[in-house]
Amino acid sequence: MRPSASFVTLALALLAPTPHALAASPQDAQGLWLSGDKAAVIQFASCDVNGAAALCGRIVWDKDAGTPLDACGVQIAQLRQWDGSAWRNGWVHDPRTGKNYKGALRVKGDSLALRAYIGTEMLGETEEMARVAAIPDGCKPR
Repeated sequence: MRPSASFVTLALALLAPTPHALAASPQDAQGLWLSGDKAAVIQFASCDVNGAAALCGRIVWDKDAGTPLDACGVQIAQLRQWDGSAWRNGWVHDPRTGKNYKGALRVKGDSLALRAYIGTEMLGETEEMARVAAIPDGCKPR
């Protein structure tokens, strides 16, 4: 017994890749991202590190703008290598503690995961961020 044409069409549709199933590209991380605690917006953009393309993140909005805790303009990430699934080989900065860590950044749709760690990636913390369309008022140019 041969499968019907509608069954074959349905089977092919289920096997076809969906936009969410496609692998992320290095450009997917670029843009504006709201931190998980909704206290900052970070802009990730391509940058040059020693003549090579990299990805850098800078705080462009901070809920504490204008106070002693203001982190506007602080660079919080510099990742030098795209490995096909994540940006790596660089550092992530925690402005609350002033410490730098190894880092990895992954994007899935409108969600970004920035992982900071010491030693191995398994021993770290992840900041989940959501894509936003605009920068709220607050930060002053430095």
